[in-house]
Amino acid sequence: MKMLVFGHGYSAGFLTPLLTARGWQVTGTTRDDPDRVAAAGAVPLLWPGSEDALRTAIAQADAILVSTAPGPDGDPVLAAFRDDLARARLRWLGYLSTTGVYGDRDGGWVDEDSVLDGSGPRGQARITAEAAWQDLARAHDLPLHIFRLAGIYGPGRGPFQKVRDGTARRIIKPGQVFSRIHVEDIAQVLLASIDAPDPIGIYNVCDDDPAPPQDVIAHAATLLGLPLPPAVPFDQADMTPMARSFYGDSKRVRNDRIKRDLGVTLHYPDYRTGLAALLAQGA
Repeated sequence: MKMLVFGHGYSAGFLTPLLTARGWQVTGTTRDDPDRVAAAGAVPLLWPGSEDALRTAIAQADAILVSTAPGPDGDPVLAAFRDDLARARLRWLGYLSTTGVYGDRDGGWVDEDSVLDGSGPRGQARITAEAAWQDLARAHDLPLHIFRLAGIYGPGRGPFQKVRDGTARRIIKPGQVFSRIHVEDIAQVLLASIDAPDPIGIYNVCDDDPAPPQDVIAHAATLLGLPLPPAVPFDQADMTPMARSFYGDSKRVRNDRIKRDLGVTLHYPDYRTGLAALLAQGA
């Protein structure tokens, strides 16, 4: 079996070993880091730059995972390979989106059937990209699955280093909650879907415990046996525009569908178990 990954980044790096252990051949695109892709067990292709090879890979693929973000001109994969994808004979097609498509809900709950109301250009771009992939799938009978990912953490993406070096802050915005997901759980959700395709399925991929971000930082400090990082009001915090934009949405995301329809039992159902595992792994 052959898997093609557009945008073989952090999440795909944890899926690929699960697939190659089953005998799959995985090919993944990267802009500039073929060694990282190869280290995960995939055959790297530079893109842009390998369009002919990618057209061949699309034609030969049994499954395709799209993990590229939309740009100002829309989805880059669709822009470059729409006709090739329309002719593909796939048993599974996955698109990694984001829970940002739901926008701000003032801390309220959303599920896969909630109205899409992404705030800001990134959320709107994702809504547009999801719709474009759905249109292509319906027009050409492609087995599309959409995965709306919450905030991703895992090895190399935990809070511990900032807590250790004293740069962590507990940003306080009253009522703010985020959902999050460990990268290993993303990989197992994708694998479960590959094993049981259900076009055109949409899945929220998050853990069971939406929580204020300052609680996560505080728990990391407690696990390390270090003092709590200072609390800083949101309106006084020195943050990049990108980091500040994430605080524009506050919501709790339901994950019942991945459990019910895919039979997934999360390895890390909350940030406490996830952080404890990262610390034990030295991450």
